[in-house]
Amino acid sequence: MTNRKKQPKSKTRKNSVTIIVSVIIASLIAFMVYSKFIVGTTKKNTTSGIGNMSSFDFKKEGELTFINSGDVFISKVDIEIAEDQDALSTGLKYRTSMEEHQAMLFIFPYERIQSFWMQHTIISLDMIFVNKDNEVVTVRKSTIPFDENSYTSTKLAIYVIEVNAGYTDRHNIQVGDKIVWRRL
Repeated sequence: MTNRKKQPKSKTRKNSVTIIVSVIIASLIAFMVYSKFIVGTTKKNTTSGIGNMSSFDFKKEGELTFINSGDVFISKVDIEIAEDQDALSTGLKYRTSMEEHQAMLFIFPYERIQSFWMQHTIISLDMIFVNKDNEVVTVRKSTIPFDENSYTSTKLAIYVIEVNAGYTDRHNIQVGDKIVWRRL
């Protein structure tokens, strides 16, 4: 027979309380991290025209047509519009997919060299930079998801259209083509 000493009940109870408190604190920290980085990133500013959505569902706000330099129809996409500061900086970040006929149109307050990056963007995109005369001035193809390098226009641009990677090749969209767009 071995002689084992029993721990006093108060010490056992103290250990149990410590474990329970530790689990509660760890759960609260996990919840706060989840809320900040997951839930917080899916909310959009209601002034952006996109609304306060719990997910990144595409919201058709207009239509955009690409035409070539000879005024011949190339293709047409539904557009979601980003024009306030919050929407311009959020863009297509965190979205996991986009339909072939969907695009985001960024409208800037003035024409300048525009520069984008893919820091929190999950899907590869083609970026089409357009000047104030609605002429395509630069096409950046198949951007790299999560890339922190800049994708910059080669000339002044006031609009940027983001479509799925490969769209510009599939529809033969190139520098010199034009766009026509309208809000719904």
